[in-house]
Amino acid sequence: MILVTGGAGLLGGELIRQLLSQGCQVRAIYNKTPLPDFHSDLLQQFQCNILDVIGLEEAMQDVDEVYHCAAIVTFDPVRKWELFKINVEGTANIVNASLSAGVRKLLHVSSVAALGRIRENELISESMVWTEETNNSSYGQSKYLGEMEVWRGIGEGLEAVIVNPSIILGAGDWNTGSSQIFKNVYEEFPWFTEGITGFVDARDVAKAMIALMEANIINERFILSAENISYRDLFNLIARAFDKKQPHKKVTPMIARVVWRWEAIKSRFTRKNPLITKETAATALAKVYFENGKLLRFLPGFRYRTIAETITDTCAELQQDFIR
Repeated sequence: MILVTGGAGLLGGELIRQLLSQGCQVRAIYNKTPLPDFHSDLLQQFQCNILDVIGLEEAMQDVDEVYHCAAIVTFDPVRKWELFKINVEGTANIVNASLSAGVRKLLHVSSVAALGRIRENELISESMVWTEETNNSSYGQSKYLGEMEVWRGIGEGLEAVIVNPSIILGAGDWNTGSSQIFKNVYEEFPWFTEGITGFVDARDVAKAMIALMEANIINERFILSAENISYRDLFNLIARAFDKKQPHKKVTPMIARVVWRWEAIKSRFTRKNPLITKETAATALAKVYFENGKLLRFLPGFRYRTIAETITDTCAELQQDFIR
């Protein structure tokens, strides 16, 4: 029996699909709404909040492997308390429940944000250590502290692996998460930045996670990132796939400072999440490069899709699901 948290998300949903296609028995935890789009006798859905330690004990019964994908991704300072509750305390609960249940192995989904990703002109690898100076977000800090809970569990005898994906791309709900990038470009959002970061296909992340779970690999963490490319190049690839106008207005640091301040003021009156925050503005302007060789050394048969292939496939699927 395999337990998956966060199955409603882009990555969790893709992971469940791949596990079911391999004939695995999966128990998926959901908080309020059951997972849609899954019709399989191999899937059990279990209602449980990861802050509910009693419920987690029940969910872990007869479980051999745990994939912990559940997390909150937000850069809204208003949600900081919720961010740390789910990403840190929730992860601690998963670790404790896994130890108590005697699961064979835990795979924890962290983020490159936990590495302290604001290191311009420096190749970021798994050896990097998060520091206040290299962190630009409460989200990054929460993922780092979540990782510390996993390492604490390893110290207590838990066998585990941590993955640190860069920005995950795929055909999820394009009204939320990283999939919003596709919607913005489809609607011909005119702005772009020259910032650079890593991107990776959700299918490849799920595939790598399963391979790491099955391999005799423990107590390691792996950056999962296919390519380092600029936001401008990414937006242009999406625009061409959708046959839309490419973004043509460059965001400068001064413009970014004006916009995030305006969004902060506006959100106080509208009570809606700001479109851009100080943290996301800094991230979008930074030029950050991730080293992805460690995974390929441990899994020599693994290969990433190109981002161009990811964009082509994702845009085609989104046109079927969301564009009428």
